[in-house]
Amino acid sequence: MNPRRFAEFGGFGPGPGRFFGPGELRLALLALLDEQPGHGYDLMSRLEDRCGGAYRPSAGAVYPTLQQLEDEGLATVETDSGRKVFHLSAAGRDEIREHEAQLERIWARATRRGEWGMFRDPDAAEILGPALRLFKTAAATIAHAHGDPTVVEQVRDIIVAATREIEDVDADAPRHPRRRRRRPRE
Repeated sequence: MNPRRFAEFGGFGPGPGRFFGPGELRLALLALLDEQPGHGYDLMSRLEDRCGGAYRPSAGAVYPTLQQLEDEGLATVETDSGRKVFHLSAAGRDEIREHEAQLERIWARATRRGEWGMFRDPDAAEILGPALRLFKTAAATIAHAHGDPTVVEQVRDIIVAATREIEDVDADAPRHPRRRRRRPRE
C-alpha cells in the first residue's frame, strides 16, 4: 500500500495535512535566507531538504511568500543571471530574532516529520505490511496473555533482537545518493 495513502487512512506517521501553520512558511524562508541567500528554486530545494523530504514546497506557495517578504522589507532582491536572488534584510534578521522559539518548534517538527518521510519511498513501503503484522502479532500475544510479565519480556526480547539484526543490515548496506525529482527551472 502506498505509504501516503496508509497515513491518510489512519496509519502512523504524518498525514497529508498542511505542513506549515499560518505564517510559518514565511518564517522558514526567512530562516533559510539568514543561512544563505537564494533564488526561488534553491529555497524550495533547501526547504525540502531541511524537512527531510516530508514537505515538498510548491512554487504556488513559495514565490508569493518571497514576494511578501520583499514587500514587507524583510528581504531584498538582486538579479543574477536573470534570476531573482533573495537576501535577508536587517528587518528580516530582527523578525527572526523575535520568533526564534517559534522557528525552533518549526524545525523540530520538520525533523520529526522528516523521519517519517522515508515511508514515501516505494522501496521502504515494501516492509510496511510485514512490520505492521509483526506489531499486531506482538500486541495480540501480550493481550491474550493478559499482560503476563514473562510473555511481555519474551515479546520485547524478540522485537529488540529483530531491531538489532535490521540495524546490522543497515550498517552493512551500500549507500546510494538520495533520488530526487527534478523540478523545472524557474
